[in-house]
Order: sequence, then structure tokens, then C-alpha cells
Amino acid sequence: MTTTSHRDARFPNRVPKLSTTNMSSNIIFMAIRAAQLVFGIILLGLTAYVANWYNVDALTSSPSQINLLLFASLYTIVSVLYLELAPRFAPKFSHPMAAFGLTTSNALFHFAGFIALSVFMSKLLFCRGSVCGSAQASVAFGAMEFLLWTASAMFSGKEVVQGGFLPKLPKRAAKSQSPLRPSEMKEAPVA
Repeated sequence: MTTTSHRDARFPNRVPKLSTTNMSSNIIFMAIRAAQLVFGIILLGLTAYVANWYNVDALTSSPSQINLLLFASLYTIVSVLYLELAPRFAPKFSHPMAAFGLTTSNALFHFAGFIALSVFMSKLLFCRGSVCGSAQASVAFGAMEFLLWTASAMFSGKEVVQGGFLPKLPKRAAKSQSPLRPSEMKEAPVA
């Protein structure tokens, strides 16, 4: 009869069985990632259409608000691919702090992008046609991406805190203690 520790010692590379609560959280996490990828592709199409309209039909460069959401959608696609493929195929290049940084930066880019575009849209004198509808849909999809990336950042932050990946801070001495230790304050013996 072998115990669990002996079994683990004999098969160190064996993947442990997942509990049902862990599987349900993995399914939720995969659903969030899939939604991030799908909404990122949709947002890429919408903002690219608006940017193309400005560059071709309006003969002016596209506004920076559109360009920010265009960048955020491209950044989302690359981030989702890294966050899902790196842990599986290149675990040396995957770290929880990197995942936390990517998720929070995505949330910030989408927040800034959809707020900036909504302010830009509110200051237009008129807005009609398919380009206007695409820009309005870009605001909505940018807001949904922000919510998804914020939820993902909370999960990543929880993993960083619980996994012990935060740097250890040095312990401080008590305030009542003098800055010098008593042994350092002794006088040298007189010879």
C-alpha cells in the first residue's frame, strides 16, 4: 500500500486531478478569455472601419480616440494569445506577475479608449450612417472589454497574492528601539 507522498515521489511529473470547484473556475476563466478574444476581434473590425472611413472618404487622419481603441483591440488579441499559449507551450516565459501586468494594462487601455471615444462622440455636431453606428458600437464593445479585463485582472491579482509572488519587504524594528543596537553603543575599552 502506497501513500500519496510515495505516489507523488514516484511520479513527479504527473498532473494532479482537478477538483470540481477548480474545474468550474477554469471553465469560467476560459469563457472570459474567449469573450475577450471575440470582442477584441469585433472591436478591431469596427475601429478599423471607422479609421478607414476617415483616411479614405473624409480625407483626414482618423482621430486619436479611434486609434487608441484600434491599438487596444490589437493588444487584446496578442495578450490573449500569450496568456493562453505561453503557460501551455512555453512555461518558462509565463509568470503570474506578467499575466497580472498584461490584464491590468488591457483594462486600462480599454477604459481610456472607450471613455475618450465616448467624449469625442458627444462633441460631434452630427452623427449618422454606418460609420457613426460603428463608432458607437466601438464604445460599447470597449466598455465590455474593460469589464472583462477588470474581472480577469482580479483573478490574476488573487493568484499573485495567494501564490506568494509578491516581493518580501524587510521587517522594521519597533519604534521604541533606538536606531543603533545596544552592542554598537558600547565604548571601546581604555588601554
